[in-house]
Amino acid sequence: MAGEARREAVSCMNHWTCSSRIHLRPRYLKDVSEVDTKTMIQGAEVSAPICIAPTGFHCLAWPDGELSTARAAQAANICYITSTYSTCSLEDIVTAAPKGLRWFQLYMQTNRQLNQLLVQRVEALGFQALVITVDVPMLGNRRHDLRNQLDLKSNLLLKDLRSHKGQINPMPVLQMSPIDSSFSWSDLSWVQSITQLPIILKGILTKEDAELAVKHNVQGIIVSNHGGRQLDEVLPSIDALTEVVAAVKGKIEVYVDGGIRTGNDVLKALALGAKCVFLGRPILWGLACKGEHGVEEVLNIIKNEFRTSMALTGMAMSTLHRGESVLHRAIVGRLRNL
Repeated sequence: MAGEARREAVSCMNHWTCSSRIHLRPRYLKDVSEVDTKTMIQGAEVSAPICIAPTGFHCLAWPDGELSTARAAQAANICYITSTYSTCSLEDIVTAAPKGLRWFQLYMQTNRQLNQLLVQRVEALGFQALVITVDVPMLGNRRHDLRNQLDLKSNLLLKDLRSHKGQINPMPVLQMSPIDSSFSWSDLSWVQSITQLPIILKGILTKEDAELAVKHNVQGIIVSNHGGRQLDEVLPSIDALTEVVAAVKGKIEVYVDGGIRTGNDVLKALALGAKCVFLGRPILWGLACKGEHGVEEVLNIIKNEFRTSMALTGMAMSTLHRGESVLHRAIVGRLRNL
């Protein structure tokens, strides 16, 4: 039992706890009377570098599910990455938030024709980027799910996973197409051949894979360890971030998710080279509490904290709007061996 408890603790801590070892270095006597949090990601403006990561099954948290999440993202003028495992259809999500900035997250299915139909569908619906999750060639040892006897009922539908014949009937969760464990770097060219959307790889944690991402002409990386849910004892996203940023040498945009809970966390991520952060669990907490308004509250809390943190460290943020990375390593000092 002691060994099991340790593994669970490590898994839970793996996502961001090293943030406490990163310290801000404020500069004073700066004009911070107006703090501009706007920035650009993949050529689109967002109100702040704080966006929504892909998570599935939002109808488990709130009856309107992803519709509420999309409306909150649109109201906040930020990006929402819609999951392959959404419980609302892509069409309904677009209808709910027609002016929202939308990216689509894809788990590569074994059925290549199904992948192609999904990609072409999101492109036709106005999604502006394709986010391919690379860190789930198979499900990890999710002991919490086993302990909690998680049972996604067969009537909880994934409305965007359809048969290769293009049938419109949604597929029950327990009958969905399996993830393709054979998908590799050589397959990226096929994805690029079927879409004009920018391709972003989610789950990169090493400089070697970051360099390969640049070599394969993708447009972005989300540094992520899947919230510590895939591989026990993997390094936290924040620790991998600087390595990935250094490896890409500014050639593609780098983002990060995992364990971001405060405005200070956002500031630290940007200072270490991220262009934007993506929130996962906090969005679901807000959704479960108050639906669309709960998501809006979570976003507003973190955005306001971020704005305050910027002012208190002497950063007015207008440079972020122009796409310059003046924050990189400028206001952060790391303490070693803590």
